[in-house]
Amino acid sequence: MVFGRSGYGQGMIDNTIVTVAERNSDFRRVLWTGKHLQLVVMTIPPGGEIGDEVHEHADQILTFVSGAGEARVAGERREIERSSQIVVPAGTRHNFVNTGPNPLVLYTIYSPPQHADQAVHRTKEEADAAETAGADEPPTG
Repeated sequence: MVFGRSGYGQGMIDNTIVTVAERNSDFRRVLWTGKHLQLVVMTIPPGGEIGDEVHEHADQILTFVSGAGEARVAGERREIERSSQIVVPAGTRHNFVNTGPNPLVLYTIYSPPQHADQAVHRTKEEADAAETAGADEPPTG
Protein backbone atom coordinates (compact mmCIF):
# COMPACT_ATOMS: atom_id res chain seq x y z
CA MET A 1 0.00 0.00 0.00
CA VAL A 2 1.16 3.51 -0.73
CA PHE A 3 0.22 6.58 1.25
CA GLY A 4 0.96 10.20 0.60
CA ARG A 5 4.25 11.42 1.97
CA SER A 6 4.33 13.26 5.25
CA GLY A 7 3.36 16.88 5.48
CA TYR A 8 0.24 17.76 3.54
CA GLY A 9 0.42 14.49 1.63
CA GLN A 10 0.70 13.82 -2.00
CA GLY A 11 -0.27 10.51 -3.48
CA MET A 12 -3.01 7.95 -3.37
CA ILE A 13 -3.96 4.95 -1.27
CA ASP A 14 -3.78 1.88 -3.49
CA ASN A 15 -5.65 -0.49 -1.17
CA THR A 16 -9.03 -0.33 0.51
CA ILE A 17 -9.06 1.39 3.88
CA VAL A 18 -10.96 -1.56 5.34
CA THR A 19 -8.12 -3.93 4.45
CA VAL A 20 -5.54 -1.52 5.83
CA ALA A 21 -7.51 -1.14 9.07
CA GLU A 22 -8.00 -4.90 9.46
CA ARG A 23 -4.25 -5.49 9.09
CA ASN A 24 -3.38 -2.87 11.72
CA SER A 25 -2.46 -4.23 15.15
CA ASP A 26 -1.44 -0.89 16.65
CA PHE A 27 -3.71 1.09 18.97
CA ARG A 28 -3.32 4.13 16.72
CA ARG A 29 -1.54 4.61 13.39
CA VAL A 30 -1.68 7.85 11.41
CA LEU A 31 -1.86 6.91 7.73
CA TRP A 32 -2.11 10.29 6.07
CA THR A 33 -2.04 13.90 7.14
CA GLY A 34 -3.22 16.74 4.96
CA LYS A 35 -3.55 20.44 5.61
CA HIS A 36 -7.22 20.11 6.61
CA LEU A 37 -7.75 16.48 7.64
CA GLN A 38 -6.08 13.32 8.85
CA LEU A 39 -6.74 9.59 8.28
CA VAL A 40 -6.02 7.26 11.21
CA VAL A 41 -6.62 3.53 11.85
CA MET A 42 -7.13 2.15 15.35
CA THR A 43 -7.36 -1.28 16.95
CA ILE A 44 -8.85 -1.42 20.45
CA PRO A 45 -8.25 -4.69 22.31
CA PRO A 46 -11.06 -6.55 24.11
CA GLY A 47 -11.95 -4.65 27.26
CA GLY A 48 -10.06 -1.57 26.01
CA GLU A 49 -11.26 1.88 25.09
CA ILE A 50 -10.14 5.00 23.25
CA GLY A 51 -10.56 7.01 26.45
CA ASP A 52 -12.90 9.81 27.39
CA GLU A 53 -11.88 12.90 25.41
CA VAL A 54 -12.95 16.12 23.72
CA HIS A 55 -11.42 17.59 20.56
CA GLU A 56 -12.26 21.26 21.04
CA HIS A 57 -11.53 22.35 17.46
CA ALA A 58 -11.86 19.16 15.38
CA ASP A 59 -14.73 17.22 13.91
CA GLN A 60 -14.29 13.45 13.72
CA ILE A 61 -15.93 10.67 11.69
CA LEU A 62 -15.34 7.09 12.86
CA THR A 63 -16.16 4.02 10.77
CA PHE A 64 -16.03 0.62 12.47
CA VAL A 65 -14.61 -2.25 10.42
CA SER A 66 -14.92 -5.19 12.81
CA GLY A 67 -15.63 -6.05 16.41
CA ALA A 68 -18.33 -4.87 18.79
CA GLY A 69 -18.45 -2.00 21.21
CA GLU A 70 -20.24 0.92 22.70
CA ALA A 71 -20.17 4.54 21.55
CA ARG A 72 -20.47 7.10 24.34
CA VAL A 73 -21.06 10.48 22.76
CA ALA A 74 -22.44 13.60 24.50
CA GLY A 75 -23.89 11.52 27.35
CA GLU A 76 -25.66 9.05 25.04
CA ARG A 77 -24.74 5.38 24.54
CA ARG A 78 -25.16 3.30 21.42
CA GLU A 79 -24.00 -0.19 20.44
CA ILE A 80 -21.56 -0.26 17.54
CA GLU A 81 -20.60 -3.07 15.22
CA ARG A 82 -19.13 -3.62 11.77
CA SER A 83 -20.21 -0.80 9.40
CA SER A 84 -21.34 1.52 12.22
CA GLN A 85 -20.38 5.11 11.60
CA ILE A 86 -20.34 7.84 14.24
CA VAL A 87 -19.87 11.58 13.75
CA VAL A 88 -18.41 13.51 16.68
CA PRO A 89 -18.68 17.30 16.28
CA ALA A 90 -15.91 19.51 17.67
CA GLY A 91 -16.26 20.13 21.40
CA THR A 92 -18.23 16.92 22.07
CA ARG A 93 -17.15 14.56 24.86
CA HIS A 94 -16.80 11.00 23.56
CA ASN A 95 -15.37 7.54 24.18
CA PHE A 96 -15.53 4.22 22.36
CA VAL A 97 -15.29 0.99 24.35
CA ASN A 98 -14.65 -2.53 23.07
CA THR A 99 -17.35 -4.73 24.63
CA GLY A 100 -16.69 -7.82 22.52
CA PRO A 101 -14.25 -10.74 22.59
CA ASN A 102 -12.32 -9.56 19.51
CA PRO A 103 -10.44 -6.36 18.66
CA LEU A 104 -12.59 -3.35 17.77
CA VAL A 105 -11.14 -2.05 14.50
CA LEU A 106 -11.90 1.31 12.96
CA TYR A 107 -10.67 4.13 10.81
CA THR A 108 -11.28 7.74 11.62
CA ILE A 109 -10.98 11.07 9.90
CA TYR A 110 -10.11 14.18 11.91
CA SER A 111 -10.60 17.67 10.54
CA PRO A 112 -8.27 19.38 11.21
CA PRO A 113 -5.50 16.85 12.06
CA GLN A 114 -5.17 15.91 15.74
CA HIS A 115 -2.03 13.74 15.90
CA ALA A 116 1.59 13.91 14.82
CA ASP A 117 2.09 13.03 11.17
CA GLN A 118 2.97 9.34 10.73
CA ALA A 119 2.57 8.66 14.48
CA VAL A 120 2.38 5.01 15.49
CA HIS A 121 1.32 4.10 19.03
CA ARG A 122 1.34 0.38 19.71
CA THR A 123 -0.78 0.68 22.87
CA LYS A 124 -3.13 3.15 24.53
CA GLU A 125 -0.54 3.66 27.25
CA GLU A 126 2.05 4.59 24.62
CA ALA A 127 -0.42 6.98 22.99
CA ASP A 128 -1.29 8.60 26.33
CA ALA A 129 2.42 9.00 27.19
CA ALA A 130 3.14 10.65 23.82
CA GLU A 131 0.25 13.08 24.32
CA THR A 132 1.34 13.92 27.88
CA ALA A 133 4.93 14.52 26.70
CA GLY A 134 3.73 16.78 23.88
CA ALA A 135 5.12 14.34 21.31
CA ASP A 136 1.79 13.81 19.52
CA GLU A 137 1.05 17.32 18.28
CA PRO A 138 -0.37 17.75 14.77
CA PRO A 139 1.73 19.64 12.22
CA THR A 140 1.11 23.34 11.90
CA GLY A 141 0.89 24.79 8.49
